[in-house]
This record gives sequence, C-alpha cells and structure tokens, in this order.
Amino acid sequence: MNAQGKTRLHRILSVFMDYFGMGRAASLVAMIAVAGIVVFACFWFFHSAPPKTLTITSGEKGSAYYSVAEKYARILARDGVTLVILPSAGSTENLRRLADPSVDVDIGFVQAGLAGGQKTDRLVSLGSVSYQPLLIFHRLPQSVEVLSQLAQTRIAVGREGSGTRSLALALLAVNGIAPGATTTFSDAEGEEAAAELLAGKVDAIFLMADSASSQTMRTLLRTPGIGLVNFAQADAYVRRLPYLNKLTMPKGAMDFGKNIPSQDITLVCPTVELVARDNLHPALSDLLLSAAAEIHGRPALFQNRGDFPAPLENEYKISDDARRFYKSGKSFFYRYLPFWLASLLNRILVVFVPLLLILIPGVKSIPALLRWRMSLRMNRWYRLLLAVEQDALKPQEFRGADALSRRLDAIEREVNKMKVPASYGDQFYLLRTHITFVRNKLRQEE
Repeated sequence: MNAQGKTRLHRILSVFMDYFGMGRAASLVAMIAVAGIVVFACFWFFHSAPPKTLTITSGEKGSAYYSVAEKYARILARDGVTLVILPSAGSTENLRRLADPSVDVDIGFVQAGLAGGQKTDRLVSLGSVSYQPLLIFHRLPQSVEVLSQLAQTRIAVGREGSGTRSLALALLAVNGIAPGATTTFSDAEGEEAAAELLAGKVDAIFLMADSASSQTMRTLLRTPGIGLVNFAQADAYVRRLPYLNKLTMPKGAMDFGKNIPSQDITLVCPTVELVARDNLHPALSDLLLSAAAEIHGRPALFQNRGDFPAPLENEYKISDDARRFYKSGKSFFYRYLPFWLASLLNRILVVFVPLLLILIPGVKSIPALLRWRMSLRMNRWYRLLLAVEQDALKPQEFRGADALSRRLDAIEREVNKMKVPASYGDQFYLLRTHITFVRNKLRQEE
C-alpha cells in the first residue's frame, strides 16, 4: 500500500476510533467486518439476479410439445428472457434429462405417471398445464371398446423415451397383452406410425401430443376404415391407474358437417406437468406460470377456460413459489413493472433493506455498548478511590497513612496504563484529576 493509501486508512481508522470509542485493533476489525458484510451483500445482489436464459426439454420438432415450447419462448422474449428449446423423444427423455444434474436443462414437459424408478427428489412441479389425450387408432373390422381386443395384432406403441410408449405398455400390460408369437409391437410413432396404419403394416397405433401433431390425428379421424378406441372401461382405468383422467370427445367435435366422430368417444389420459429443478429462480417461476396461464388457460376441446395451469400434485411436489403464485398471483413489483425493473427492486428489498435494518441499528449500538464497558472500567477505579477517601476519615491509628498512599499510587499506576480512545478522554482525565484531588486531601490530613 502506498503512502496515500495508508493516510486514507489512518483517517478512516481515526473516524472509527473517535466515533465508536474503540482502539486501533478493534476499529480495524470493525472496519473489516462492515466491509465484508457490504461486499457479501453486493455479491448476493448480483448473484441473486434471475438468469437471462432458460433451457426447456420439449419433444420432437413438429410435436405439440415443441410447438407449445415455441409459444413459451415468444412470451418470455417479451421480458428479455431467452428460452432455448431442446428437442427430445418425449416425456420419458425429458424426465431423464431433468433428473440428471449433468444435463443443462431447467424445465420440461413431463407426462404424469412416469416418475417410477427415477430419482425425482430435486424436481418440483409448477403445475399441470394440459390434459394429454391418448388416441388409439385401429383398422380392425369391428369397433374396439376394450383393449383386450388388440391381442394377436400388430401394434405401434412408440419409440423409447416417449410418454406414448410408457403409457401404451402400461395399458396393454394390465390387459395381459405383451409382445409374443401372435402380438407384435412396433417402435413407430407419430407420422411414421400413422403412415404404417394407413398402409396396413400395423393394426393399431397409440398417439399422444408429445409425438404427433393435431393435424395427423384429424387426418386419421377422417379416413374411412380407421376407427378410434372408445374406452368403455375408462372408470376402472382411472381407479387402477390414479394418474389417469377420464375425458369425452363429443360427437361431431372434429367435423360438424361430417359428424366426426359419429358418437361420443370416451378417452383416458394423463396430465402434462411443467417440471423444473428445485433451484429455479422464483422470478422465472412466476414468468413461466404467467406464460402458462396465457397459453393453456384458453378453452379447448378437452378443457374449459381457466382449467390450466393448475396445482394438481402427482409424483412431484408443487414448488413453494408455484403455490404462492396460484394463491395470490405475481408479487407486487412483477405485477405492475417491467420484468427487469421489478427484479432490480425486488433484489434491493431482499438484500439491502434487511442489511440496513440490521447493520444500522447494530452499528449504532456499538458506541452504547462501548460506553457501558468503559463506564464499568472507570467505576472500578472510582470504587477503589472512594474506599481510599473513606479510610482517610478514620482515626490516624486505624487508617495507616502510608498504606493509603501506597494504595493510591497503585491505583494511579493502573489508571495510567489504560488505553482510552479519544472519545473517552474527558472521563479519563477527570478520573486522573480526582486521583490528584484525593492525594492532596491525604496530604492535608497528615
């Protein structure tokens, strides 16, 4: 440190010593402590800022998941947050990515019912954002109302990593259907599976929104000879597999003119959850849920306005930030101010206001504590000085003049050794004056 720096440090130390009534070492420690607290607060202020980029694991390009992720990206971009979309094979791969800390993802769409066998303790749900209807198309000559009718057929169940495959295998398993000599499973999914069904290469296909576009489903519904499974046992499935829901596709819902479908179709489906890692920034949680309300809150074929997003807890606990959002909405600043400004003010409130509320009274209390400590030290010598003066009033044969002088000399030596800050100089010199006063009184009485 150069001479100028040393001079400045000495001046600051002098201010501490004079104001707080502390010695040089204590003042230096106090300065370092205050500086450390301020530096930590500044670090935390910048560290706690919400990131400008999020990564979402969605679905294949062209799937409903990917299209919805693009809508999220456009909405988040309005507040200066970039959403990077990472394509995937579907819900199963999304969950695997989220559960793996080495994979750089923050959020993802995950179909309910897939958490078995996965380590999900570091994952939270921001809520369910939609139903995930399962449509099972077939080309069998008769109508299909129970899945056991698909035994001894060729079935496209979807590729590894998709939620379609996981749910298809679970539903077929409870019906005693497994790949074997008379039943074959195909990994075809989405557009490929639809093409194989139309070409007669498979007899039935499972389609969900994470792997197939709505246009593909509409095309199949309009194709003669292609039927849709009507789940007559839907109530039993919902009780057996609690992550499923029962839905109805109304008669004529896909095409009023051609009356497609020609009857009400009962379906079963899981919900889709917006799953995040538990370290997701609270401000981004609010931003994502606001986007979810804008995207998923509209009425649709299988939902009413405002049904989603919803805090429906399945395998993952609803995050505390999401619960607060569902209960009271956005916090005050984020509700009325631009995102960047709300984030700035919120961090000031969280970091600096508590710091000031603690630091300022704490700093102000130091002089009072030091005055109390100094008063105790001064009072100790005043008690001894009073004892000398009171003994001086005793008769000569009882008090021992020489002994009193020696006691007074000892008090004076100890007082002169005291290290007293300048702010307590008046008390120190007043004590020395009183010692001299008692000494003179002793001399007068000799």
